[in-house]
Amino acid sequence: MTTAGRGVLLPEPSVPGADLPVRAVLPATVDAVQERGTAVLVAPPGSGKTSLLPLALADALGGTIIVAEPRRMATRAAATRLAALAREPLGRRIGYAMRGERSGGTGLRVEVVTTGLLVRRLQQDPELDGVSAIVIDECHERHLDADLLLALCVDIRANLRDDLAIVATSATPDTARLSRVLGADAPAPVITASAVLFDVATEWVPPPLPTPLLPGGRVDPRLLDHVAAVVRRAMAENDGDVLVFVPGEAEIDGVTRRLAGQDVLPLFGRQSRAEQERALAPAATRRVVVTTSVAESSLTVPGVTVVVDSGLAREPRTDQARGLGALVTCRVSRSSADQRAGRAGREAPGRVYRCWSATDHARLDDHAAPEIAIADLAAFALDLAAWGAPAGAGLALLDAPPAPAMAAASELLRRIDAVDDDGRITERGRRMRAIGAHPRLARALLDGAPRVGVDRAREVVAMLSDDSGRSFGDDLPARWRALRRGEDRAATARWREETKRLGRGAAPGGPPRPAGRESRGVPDDLAAGIVVGLAYPDRVARVRGSGSATYQMSGGTGAALDPQSPLRGTTWLAVAVADRAPGRADATIRAAAPIDEQTARDVAGDLVSTTDQIRWGDGRVVTRRIERLGAIVLGDVPLADPDPLLVQAAVRDGMRRSGLSVLRWSEAALVLRERLAFCHAHLGAPWPAVDDGALLAGLEEWLGAELASVRSSRDLARIDVASALRRLLPWPAAARFGELAPERLRVPSGSEVRLAYDGVEPPVLAVKLQEVFGWTAAPAVADGRVPVVLHLLSPARRPVAITSDLASFWKRGYPQVRADLRARYPRHPWPEDPLTAVPTGRLRPRG
Repeated sequence: MTTAGRGVLLPEPSVPGADLPVRAVLPATVDAVQERGTAVLVAPPGSGKTSLLPLALADALGGTIIVAEPRRMATRAAATRLAALAREPLGRRIGYAMRGERSGGTGLRVEVVTTGLLVRRLQQDPELDGVSAIVIDECHERHLDADLLLALCVDIRANLRDDLAIVATSATPDTARLSRVLGADAPAPVITASAVLFDVATEWVPPPLPTPLLPGGRVDPRLLDHVAAVVRRAMAENDGDVLVFVPGEAEIDGVTRRLAGQDVLPLFGRQSRAEQERALAPAATRRVVVTTSVAESSLTVPGVTVVVDSGLAREPRTDQARGLGALVTCRVSRSSADQRAGRAGREAPGRVYRCWSATDHARLDDHAAPEIAIADLAAFALDLAAWGAPAGAGLALLDAPPAPAMAAASELLRRIDAVDDDGRITERGRRMRAIGAHPRLARALLDGAPRVGVDRAREVVAMLSDDSGRSFGDDLPARWRALRRGEDRAATARWREETKRLGRGAAPGGPPRPAGRESRGVPDDLAAGIVVGLAYPDRVARVRGSGSATYQMSGGTGAALDPQSPLRGTTWLAVAVADRAPGRADATIRAAAPIDEQTARDVAGDLVSTTDQIRWGDGRVVTRRIERLGAIVLGDVPLADPDPLLVQAAVRDGMRRSGLSVLRWSEAALVLRERLAFCHAHLGAPWPAVDDGALLAGLEEWLGAELASVRSSRDLARIDVASALRRLLPWPAAARFGELAPERLRVPSGSEVRLAYDGVEPPVLAVKLQEVFGWTAAPAVADGRVPVVLHLLSPARRPVAITSDLASFWKRGYPQVRADLRARYPRHPWPEDPLTAVPTGRLRPRG
């Protein structure tokens, strides 16, 4: 291994903590970087990849080595560890930087930064002058910022800095895709370190009774009881400190309370720096550290030889259809469980107590879903637009963003004018990025400052950015007041620091204030609602009933307050946080502020629309003018003078849905329709189809004029359907309609007998047998193509024969009919030879 001649940072193996498994593969890793410019280092948790690799690269390469960590806590801890190994104070040659906090200035040899901060730095300075290598740590966790950072680094190396080295580290061996993306012409070299030095034994300790997640993703208190009991058992059976994994802060608090009397320290991302450092510092006595997934990798909690794992994690989920995001409690993946277990084997042989069974373990997913597949992509999409790659076009992303999520993000950015119609970032979008907050919150700061004042806008946005003060309940103005009073010192400190950071961002500015609403005259409660509404106009909500706890949000989803919420009964709310449990129709409101209708119209003005609704309903035309704010109906009044064309369209739509039975079909109309159907079936064009489908599809052609005056089903019943149908007669062929499909036929007796048509079937002529004496053949219609079917009737008008072959009937059928009926009907003629008899419809006179 060569050095760059700027001072050796990597300590000798004899230095405590410097002889870890990764050390054996550092030469191969550095050689791969120097030869190929890229590499993937695979090493399990605790093997030293975060603490030794950056120092080795700094010794081998000139310039600065940047290490990107997925979490703030890991960033600070990694820099502290690197400085300790280099035997020098933090900030001299090794420093760190994250949003609102940094250690060290120019000339750093190793700088540890959060992935999000490095993405923003690349956007401002993609050439990274003075940087020789970037180490993207913990790529296996698949955080959204890390995926984006990897794609941007690959793009920079391909187009701007082919001398920029990129090393990705992973705690899992599934690196094929990572290697392909990182390599240009060929996959990047993959170097694998041996496992941790110490074995970890596994104990399966499922609860005595099943403890499924409760509604809303809440953790069953019985599981926390069980976890606490397992911790006590682990303390009794083992030496060393115990690291306990639970899904979130509420569960940390629950387990901590259940372990009263023990030395218990919480460890989570929203703690103060002093609280985190206390948990991460060596201790003289045994202790229990209760943490979340933040301690799965990158962090070393000294003294830990035992892990108790609840088996649960909390991951972001976004309901794209409803625009709701939430942290969802779920089972850990097998890879996450392995990383948690590895915490027990960093310093000595250890043991992991898993609060589930080996059978359940086999059913776990191999890996957690990458964040790009489940998260809100608005900030990600804005970064892509700022890079000049809308929707990721041309970038080597490990996974393509899901189309629905990217479409929702792009639509949001267009709506707040952060990108143009082609997806390119606007000047306003660049100002939003400079603020360093989610695009919704950046928009709220820019547009809220002129309405409520810069300071108050920043304070509210700071409160929303990390859900500060959530322990104070769902009433956001009450939270704001509690933070100002400092009731929770840690939360207040975070909130004030974030407020200052926002003040260091882009200067807010936005559209002019609405007339008559000066920022100074807006009370704090309403100011909070204005800022929240600007951030989440699709969550502006109106109560469903006086005194109710349920609301209709403008985005279309119902929402409910806790029955004990102080906000219950408030007519209008601006909802900041709401989540919907699977299988539930309504979301649960977690944070909101009261507003009024005027404010709702202001902050969600783009969602206000007025439409004239003209439709057919309940047998009549309904005409209304409806004003909406998204899904919320603001006004609904009758239309005085509706557009006649729209009325006709509504009637047509109603008829198509209700069918032709809404018309009054006279005998003449029915007969005409059957005759037309017969011609269409047997003659074809130009004779039209008159089945239900064809008539409904062509309403304008044959019924258009009559529809103009229709307002109800009563008007429909008055329409002369027969006259309307005659419009369908094709000209000039219509001149022969009576010949082709005659309504009546003259029979030998001289009578005009009606033909009965039935669409495609031959027409039927029902006539008394005596009236067709002398007919040798049945008549035909449709230009002689279709013989008429004769129903020959007895004197009682009952069919005695059905035939189209009269010659055969006279010869074979008539003699039998004559024998059967002449005695019964003596006054009717029954000649032996019907072909020479006089046809008649009359009776013989009585003799």
